[in-house]
Amino acid sequence: QVQLVESGGGSVQSGESLRLSCVASGFAFDDYAMYWVRQVPGEGLDWVSGISSSGDNTKYADSVKGRFTISRDNDRNMLYLQMRDLNPGDTAVYYCAKNVDWTYSIYDPPSGQGTQVTVFS
Repeated sequence: QVQLVESGGGSVQSGESLRLSCVASGFAFDDYAMYWVRQVPGEGLDWVSGISSSGDNTKYADSVKGRFTISRDNDRNMLYLQMRDLNPGDTAVYYCAKNVDWTYSIYDPPSGQGTQVTVFS
């Protein structure tokens, strides 16, 4: 059974940083590209960043490019998102998600509880 557990969220001021973590189990983590996605209450999921199974390729939504860095540790089944220069527009619940289609950034519906990020101006 796929399990994804996110952590590392919190409440910060604009301009500050946070590092999110996701521990994966129940599947061959190093066989899958992974994503970070986020959701504002009442809205749909937004794709934030993706990383290939090896970690060699990454991609970012325009809204976070240059501020967020995705990485992974396949030995530990861990996915990370380093977030810098946060702004109130980054406020959301963040989830990690398993790849379905890398070309179109399609992912499985997040199964974890997510981690809340709140940024105050």
